[in-house]
Amino acid sequence: MTAPLRIGALGAARITPDALLRPAQRIPEVEVVAIAARDPARAQRVATRYKIPRLHTTYADLVADPELDAIYNPLPNSLHCEWTLRALEAGKHVLCEKPLAANAVEAVQMAETATTHGLVLMEAFHNLYHPLLMRVKEIINSGELGTLRHVEAHFCTIMWRWWDIRWDYGLAGGATMDVGAYAIRLLRFFTGAEPEVVRAQAHCIAPQIDRYMAAEFRFLNNVTGAMTCAFLARSLVRVSARVMGEAGELHVLNPILPHLFHRLQVRTPAGVRTEHFPGESTYTYQLRAFAQAIRGETTLPTTGADGVANMRVIDAVYRAAGLRPRGQLENKDFN
Repeated sequence: MTAPLRIGALGAARITPDALLRPAQRIPEVEVVAIAARDPARAQRVATRYKIPRLHTTYADLVADPELDAIYNPLPNSLHCEWTLRALEAGKHVLCEKPLAANAVEAVQMAETATTHGLVLMEAFHNLYHPLLMRVKEIINSGELGTLRHVEAHFCTIMWRWWDIRWDYGLAGGATMDVGAYAIRLLRFFTGAEPEVVRAQAHCIAPQIDRYMAAEFRFLNNVTGAMTCAFLARSLVRVSARVMGEAGELHVLNPILPHLFHRLQVRTPAGVRTEHFPGESTYTYQLRAFAQAIRGETTLPTTGADGVANMRVIDAVYRAAGLRPRGQLENKDFN
């Protein structure tokens, strides 16, 4: 591709300006040229503010737009699969918000369809594209910390909107689906391996809707892992990660939105040092990588196949906590 990547926004969710519209203004090789939303007035306001030339009245019209190369899907979790599949079948690349699907079965459908059509399906774990996380991975791979022994990630925040879709089981809500997805992906990023869920404990605010989840994991070579995530917990706000090895450890403050603020501290027998990484928004790095992957210039760590792996862990955490995976399928249908 030599012309700019033409993207359509499937909905006008709160995340859309941060994740797509503002980053696109900074990347010459990307253009947002169309948007559709259930609320036409909201879509019109967004289109006017960000100078989006075309406004579609339905999601179906947007997906069918022949002038689009790719679709951004920020719809509720329960709609990720349906509309991503429609976009892929229409020949569009897809940048899909996390979690990739409501469950692993749906994620497999999405990944296989993208592969069949030779299209890019990218799950929007934007933080993994920031220099901070690249540096963390570099330190782990360098051997400076020695053999890995333990990894943990924590993402606890306050969800004060009681009417938010993330409190709705029918829309595939729950803390583990939202903030927990980040924590689980960080553990997999640090280790480069898939975990076994040892145990999990949930506190629910409504039947099947977790406001808090704590889980323990086991990786290969006796590496252990732990995560906590919450929309409402005693700790209120906790956004951090830790990697421990035989020769040292590192701590990361705010590995989720590092462009706002962050701190990386490394402790070894040689001493303690702190590192910072100024740069662009995580979303800008992500959108640039999406365009580069479509042009064949790079590979992605957050492909559809990786989304399947992350959803399998999320499903397993829910089962270990005595809860059902999200979606309409019965537990016996999850493998």
